[in-house]
Amino acid sequence: MDYSLILALLLPLGGTIGVLLNGNKPNVREAISSVTSLLLLVIVGGMVPSVLHGNVLKLELFSLLPGVSVTLRADAMSMIFAFVASSLWTIAVFYSLGYMRSLNEHAQTRFNASFALAIFGAIGVAFSDNLFTMYLFYEIVSICTYPLVAHHQDEEGYNGARKYIVYLTGTAKLFLLPAIILIYVLTGSLDFASNCTTGIFPAEVNSTLVTMLYIFCLFGFAKNGIMPLHHWLPGAMVAPTPVSALLHAVAVVKVGVFCTTRTMLYVFGTDLMSLLNLGIPTAWFVSFTILVASVIALSKDNLKARLAYSTVSQLSYIILGVALLTTPGIQGGLIHIVNHAFAKITLFFCAGAIFVVTQKKLVSELDGLGRAMPFTFGAFFLASLTMIGVPPAAGFITKWDLLIGALDANQIGIILVLITSTILNAAYFLPITYRAFFAKPANGVIYDKVKEAPLAMLVPIVIAAAVSIIIGIYPNFMLQFAKAVTG
Repeated sequence: MDYSLILALLLPLGGTIGVLLNGNKPNVREAISSVTSLLLLVIVGGMVPSVLHGNVLKLELFSLLPGVSVTLRADAMSMIFAFVASSLWTIAVFYSLGYMRSLNEHAQTRFNASFALAIFGAIGVAFSDNLFTMYLFYEIVSICTYPLVAHHQDEEGYNGARKYIVYLTGTAKLFLLPAIILIYVLTGSLDFASNCTTGIFPAEVNSTLVTMLYIFCLFGFAKNGIMPLHHWLPGAMVAPTPVSALLHAVAVVKVGVFCTTRTMLYVFGTDLMSLLNLGIPTAWFVSFTILVASVIALSKDNLKARLAYSTVSQLSYIILGVALLTTPGIQGGLIHIVNHAFAKITLFFCAGAIFVVTQKKLVSELDGLGRAMPFTFGAFFLASLTMIGVPPAAGFITKWDLLIGALDANQIGIILVLITSTILNAAYFLPITYRAFFAKPANGVIYDKVKEAPLAMLVPIVIAAAVSIIIGIYPNFMLQFAKAVTG
């Protein structure tokens, strides 16, 4: 048994309780969130050496039926998502402090408590040893993030939150829960396989039924943002920017793609997916999302809406890579969980900083603002490079592996999809930086009184942007986990 697993799970839960008990003491409340996030990162980091040596850490909490238990497990794939959730929570806590206090937002105690609970759910998903445990924490994330989306408590906020919760819990009940029950009936267990090739289905199982279950799982994890079940994501942009960052980088959408790819690899397995021809059709299906979401992003003038549709597109890179069923493709898909997370949280942090300082939300309003906020827009540019896939930013590693994976799978069409999407990425990101630094403000406006956001916001922005470049220059730390998954 390894009790670091339960400690990692309980830390954010303890942080939630601490925040609620100190709601009338803002400094203590924020200190608890900060210390808890740092401790979680230390605990997760402490598991790294053992996992890299090939060990799988396990801890069964309780069992309901034979083959149905709440059990925690840390392996190479777990560590990818656990590292993202724990490290970005640390950065997001400090940013949220600056953002919420600068705007004098209401209900900051509820906000911080819900934020910590969302991380509790995300860590639970990362360290799930079976489909039942993963489903349990998947639903916890949905419920705990509802108050964050509805934070402003106005009509727009409630409508966005309503769509958010209906989509995510509705698809989980309609598709995912029946699939899990049928998988248990067919296999007698919900435990993940020990590797990504074998899966858990017996050889004699009906192939049509397995294909149906696969499709149910693909759509049941609607947090993955696959079209047409993506509408909740842009609708959730009514939330405060730190929540948008949480949704798009740390917890919600990453929970979706992690659950999807975890199920693809450790429930169905690459051998069965290849045998039933499930991989390449999935890659083509999500290619539609990649291209269409990019085109929609190009049409959006609202900065957060553009970033939201960018997320819809970028998430499908992760699923596409795994669906190629080639070693480079799987590695490229998994590593994009990390690469996208650091870049996208930077982009949303920048959008929040711009709003706090200027109250501007539209791309068309950003002309000349980069000269007044050079660090913010410089960080935005660096994070954009990852989204586009320009070296030395981290996104280059993703797209290189995906291209090699598509080549290995003899999928020239997928290569064309990746090239086209890269051009679209550049088309909707680079004009933002150009306008900010080189365009003249409309009506002769001079930003002589505009300055950077408070340091509590600016420092996390710079750190996240720097990391998105550093993990591109030195990718081996995270790549070793992805390589361990593929053996």
